[in-house]
Amino acid sequence: MTMMTKDIIFDTELIQRYGGSVPRYTSYPTALQFEGFGEADLRAAVQRLQPQTAPSLYLHVPFCAEPCFYCACTRVISRQSERIAQYAEHLLREIAQWGALWGARHADGASCQQLHFGGGTPTSFTDEQLAALMQALDRHFGLNREAAREYSIEIDPRTVNTARLQALADIGLNRVSFGVQDFEPTVQEAINRHQPAEVTRQAMDGARRAGFASVAVDLIYGLPRQNQESFARTLQQVIALAPDRVAIYAYAHMPKQFAAQKQIALADLPSPAQRLELLRQSVDTLCAAGYQYIGMDHFAQPDDDLARAARAGTLQRNFQGYSTHAGRDLIGMGMSAISRIGDVYAQNAKTLKDYEARIDAGHLAVDRGLHLSADDQLRREVIENIMCQGRLRYEAVGSAHGVDFSRYFADCEPALQALREDGLIQLDAQGLQVTPRGRPLVRNIARVFDRYSVPGSGRHSAAI
Repeated sequence: MTMMTKDIIFDTELIQRYGGSVPRYTSYPTALQFEGFGEADLRAAVQRLQPQTAPSLYLHVPFCAEPCFYCACTRVISRQSERIAQYAEHLLREIAQWGALWGARHADGASCQQLHFGGGTPTSFTDEQLAALMQALDRHFGLNREAAREYSIEIDPRTVNTARLQALADIGLNRVSFGVQDFEPTVQEAINRHQPAEVTRQAMDGARRAGFASVAVDLIYGLPRQNQESFARTLQQVIALAPDRVAIYAYAHMPKQFAAQKQIALADLPSPAQRLELLRQSVDTLCAAGYQYIGMDHFAQPDDDLARAARAGTLQRNFQGYSTHAGRDLIGMGMSAISRIGDVYAQNAKTLKDYEARIDAGHLAVDRGLHLSADDQLRREVIENIMCQGRLRYEAVGSAHGVDFSRYFADCEPALQALREDGLIQLDAQGLQVTPRGRPLVRNIARVFDRYSVPGSGRHSAAI
């Protein structure tokens, strides 16, 4: 069966054949390739940089008051205010360490354009703690109040009221993403996340009154007890709330890696065919409501920055998914956060104990990472072109990296021809273009150029 909506085609037979475990390519190489890599390696990478624009910043706040059973994030279940305050203090010290290291690396007058608080639940911090963190970031990296800035925070709507949202706007945050996942009470019961729709509506209204420039909603398809009829109701409720962006992520059931998922009964999960229908339904419904399909799991109103970046060819993939401001270095701070600096990735220690011990010892918290080879950097650009632009121009990429593209990737030719024969790409001597039939399987197309990926390893989420 083939299902089509706008410029994306869902071919059930092809998706079933090509699906399976595939990297999301929020980085290349993926974090599975991170290895022995220390503070000296990271400091050397920063020193190799030429003075440039200020980096993007990411701060990870791992705390949640209770577990959501579907969650695959790095988080800590705690309501202890003293424990949370201790972590905030360590973040302040890490910001100062990074500020001293980055120093004069950014150009005169440059200021941070992109900042994101992720979690966990960033609003586990008090207003005062968040304000102190923003002040420290301003002191060391230079924040601004320009309308074009993207200073965002992930929020559980159950943790805020109008006053809190105004306080967040007052310290400079201007974009918010509200976690919803699904509005159906039976689904919420199965995932241990009880969140009445009215709570979400009040939070979104409060964010708009506080002056947030962009309000987004996160959903998940493939959750236990979901079906087409129930998810249609959720989608219509979301559309009625008119968020600027919608992300609809695929639930990845990996209970061996994420213990909380053991609470989910396999019998409650939608079948692969039902998952596909849920995704198709989501794309069809949101596009009919006027949203632009950005790629994979992201949608945006046509006048949103993300939609404009997609049309302008300036989309970027980073550890938060699709983003604007392509090409900027990213500094990740907090437990498990990942930085992308020049030709390296560096990940902080993944437990609170190890993270705080490194900060207490006066060190950066880096625990592992990767120094990208010339081959890694070439393949990263190739994969980013496919994931973000849906096309690849051999001459431009080959010239930028000093290689004859067709000769360098000659071993990929059989796989590319197979993709062409199945209608997933258009292929000629100049490059490739992802077709509407190939858009749902863009990760599978990108994987052709991934020298690390092992098909069928089960170490990544399903393509659909």
